[in-house]
Amino acid sequence: EDPWVVADRLYSPCYVGGWSACGHWDLTEQIFRTLLVVTARRVRHRDEVIQGLPFHLTVRNEDALFGTVSVWRGQNKVAVSDPSRTVIDVLDDPSLGGGIRTVADVLTEYLRSEQRDDTLLVRYGDLLGNRAAFKRLGYLLEHSRVEAPDLVDACLARRSSGLAKLDPTVNAPGRIVRRWGLRANAALGSAGVEW
Repeated sequence: EDPWVVADRLYSPCYVGGWSACGHWDLTEQIFRTLLVVTARRVRHRDEVIQGLPFHLTVRNEDALFGTVSVWRGQNKVAVSDPSRTVIDVLDDPSLGGGIRTVADVLTEYLRSEQRDDTLLVRYGDLLGNRAAFKRLGYLLEHSRVEAPDLVDACLARRSSGLAKLDPTVNAPGRIVRRWGLRANAALGSAGVEW
């Protein structure tokens, strides 16, 4: 059976997000075998295999399950994060996007696509309430070739005090970027973008 449908039946209220949504919206060419599901249900394990289908689960409050659209999977409708919500989710927690390098590529692809909606991106970031996502977004914007001065200004206005890591999953030192209150603890780079 379709893993999206299985996820909807087992973990509802939920949505397909992170790297799985990035693939759905053509924001990455990376292929992830495991389906990433954002759910409001309590789960015992973050990684599950059901009928041979691997799932990675992340839990949020039910009021944080916004910014989704329904897509048809055969005869079933399943919720997936829309492109702007997908980007904010992976900026909020880079591990949901496969790490900051992949997140940087996803962001660049999003900003160059017809799916780009700067206003919605900022609104979702405000609703999610993690100012570190804005720090990462602003930092990545300034290091890409994409013109987005208004978006950079919106990120600057939403910076919090304190220091955040560019990639919280990387346990490495890095230079401190005072402008963003960010520790650049991970190297960025890809074939398509110069950083």
